[in-house]
Amino acid sequence: MEFFTYLFDNEIEQLFYQKPKSFNKFTNRELLSYGLGATLYMPATRPNIYQEILSRKHEGLTSLVIDLEDAIGDNEVGAAEKLLIEELLRLFRELDKKFISMDDLPLIFIRIRNLEQLKRVKEQLGDAFQLLTGVVLPKFSAEKGENLLKEIRDIHTNHQPFYAMPILETSKVIQKETRMEELMKIKSLMDKYRDNILNVRIGATDFSGLYGIRRSADTTVYDIEVLRDCITDIINVFQRWDSPYVISGPVWEYFSAKTRMLKPWLRASPIRERFGEEGVKWQAKLIDQNLDGFIREILMDIANGLTGKTIIHPSHIKAVHALNVISYEEYIDAYNIVQAPTGEKGVIKSDFENKMNEIKPHYYWARKIILKSQLYGVLHEGFTNIDLIKKEVYV
Repeated sequence: MEFFTYLFDNEIEQLFYQKPKSFNKFTNRELLSYGLGATLYMPATRPNIYQEILSRKHEGLTSLVIDLEDAIGDNEVGAAEKLLIEELLRLFRELDKKFISMDDLPLIFIRIRNLEQLKRVKEQLGDAFQLLTGVVLPKFSAEKGENLLKEIRDIHTNHQPFYAMPILETSKVIQKETRMEELMKIKSLMDKYRDNILNVRIGATDFSGLYGIRRSADTTVYDIEVLRDCITDIINVFQRWDSPYVISGPVWEYFSAKTRMLKPWLRASPIRERFGEEGVKWQAKLIDQNLDGFIREILMDIANGLTGKTIIHPSHIKAVHALNVISYEEYIDAYNIVQAPTGEKGVIKSDFENKMNEIKPHYYWARKIILKSQLYGVLHEGFTNIDLIKKEVYV
């Protein structure tokens, strides 16, 4: 699997200086942690998940979470588990017959409720369990997380890797008086199982619910101060250069048009400058689909060092992937920094003669850019992420 498979070969050649590389669940963990992209959630009660995956209904999809937790009712758990098992067994039969390969599949995760459910699903799936890249651990806590991580470590092998993606969304994490102690305990616990942690996720919806807040389509998580305060501390703890984890952007909840109350986020002038009047029409289409606030939030995620995003609608896939592609200027600066001889120079002038690149302070940033560039690719000079978003998707 790789990003932007919906583009034609000549479009890839036109747009990309460095093409996106293929990856799957067997890819090195450090690199794979950047490859989740737009992670689509769907409830385990959804029928025909097997057919949607097999037919590649959601073009560009690279990671999928089948939810056995909040997306289903407490009275639906038994039926949801049964349907999930049936769907994955059907998919595995296609794999076993070699009608498809692991390279054809998105990274598939199950969001579980507890350890007992994980064990139950594993037993019922049998060999089909290898379809999974891992599990999502909701409401992860230092107190209850270790037994889950032990089980995941026991499942994981070099031949069949299996990963955890903890979600930080409990009251102990959002409430200021308990936050830092809980975050440091979780970090210490996760460090013991680092090889089995693929990604850290932020439960903005659960956090908001604890305060009776629901943001509108005109409002990003960074505009809600209690969320921004908490996300800042999560980044502070989990993205430190000496023992970092990849953190994913929180979910965006909106996908349909409705009457707007606030001014759109997308400015017309740079779009008109690049695409003319056609671009202005396209901008209006994005605004009608409530995608302008979504794009702004992705840009804020990236500015704060987050990679990828939880989504609940396939129309969001293209924007998340497009905005995470590395620009030519970023790549050249990063490449020059990581290639600079250690100790011989402290600072080098950018090839673009618009900034100074300091080797030590910018090294961690540069390394992240190089890792992301392998999966998302690098744009040719003169092209922007907006060029990718504007490309029509042909299915």
